Amino acid sequence: MKRQIILESIIVAVIILGFSSVAKSGNLPPNIKEETVSYTVNGVVYNSFIAYDDNIKGKRPAILVVPEWWGVNDYTKMRARKLAELGYIAMATDVFGGGKVATNPAEAQQFTGPMYKDPTLAKSLLDGAANKLKEYSQTDPNNFATIGYCFGGFVALNYAKLGADLKCVVSFHGGMGGTPVDKKLLKAKVLVCQGGSDSFVAQKDVDKFKHQLDSIGVDNTVKVYANATHAFTNPDATAIGKKFNMPIEYNPQADKDSWNDMKMFFRKIFTK
Repeated sequence: MKRQIILESIIVAVIILGFSSVAKSGNLPPNIKEETVSYTVNGVVYNSFIAYDDNIKGKRPAILVVPEWWGVNDYTKMRARKLAELGYIAMATDVFGGGKVATNPAEAQQFTGPMYKDPTLAKSLLDGAANKLKEYSQTDPNNFATIGYCFGGFVALNYAKLGADLKCVVSFHGGMGGTPVDKKLLKAKVLVCQGGSDSFVAQKDVDKFKHQLDSIGVDNTVKVYANATHAFTNPDATAIGKKFNMPIEYNPQADKDSWNDMKMFFRKIFTK
């Protein structure tokens, strides 16, 4: 009798353990899928990088990630992966064509020059990227955002100012210039993340941009992180700064804080 009771207890325990394992399988760790995709805009082929969590089923918000002036390198791809881990589908977006990556500031200036000269180029280039991303069954076409770093922040903000169909835009240590703010065009909510010690983007320019957004009633937030230089989110910034004699440096705290500010910003906007 005692032996039977023990045997029955073991069977029950195994069944409970089995149910527990099944329950946990519904909350799997991220299974990030990565793809390089090509598409054509105005006769030029662009090669972008897409990442998403294959364990998540159904549509999800889509994020275009516009790179620093170096182009879509490992850093930009890392950001796309991290967004995929958060449950989004993300594209590290080629804006130079052919997936070109600059190896020095002179090349970077050459690649970025056309878009600094004519910020309206952002509209057709990122529309082309967004259209490619919409081909994915994981993409919710009604929930798009764009984020950008340095040069990419400048491009992302201009894309929003040019009337892009975005829920929101985030700029990390990006430039504030380019296309004028127009309340008839700017639909996106705006988050600006700037370094308090950025020698490339003056605080007066950040303040001026915020005033422009406030004056037309755009929902916006500007965050300034103390002791953070330009490119403060990039772990390679310190080494790059030393190599090319540029006043940039990685700031782990500002990187963490700005990423968390972005996550909170997204949570308020996207219904998942």
